[in-house]
Amino acid sequence: MCLAVPGKILEIEGDNAVIDFGGINRKANVSLVDVSVDDYVIVHAGYAIQKLSPEEAQETISAWNEILESQPS
Repeated sequence: MCLAVPGKILEIEGDNAVIDFGGINRKANVSLVDVSVDDYVIVHAGYAIQKLSPEEAQETISAWNEILESQPS
């Protein structure tokens, strides 16, 4: 099973991008998808594999936040 969290593209340089995953920035290859800065993507094994609409991304982020908030500290 693979879990995916949407990230927002902050910068693109060539085939690589800096992606914000809720305050944690990571680099990923974006050569498999047609994206721009401020787009949302799902990343697997270092590659952006799917572009998401802002609505899809926010829905998924909200669901993840609910899960995290329900966990004991």
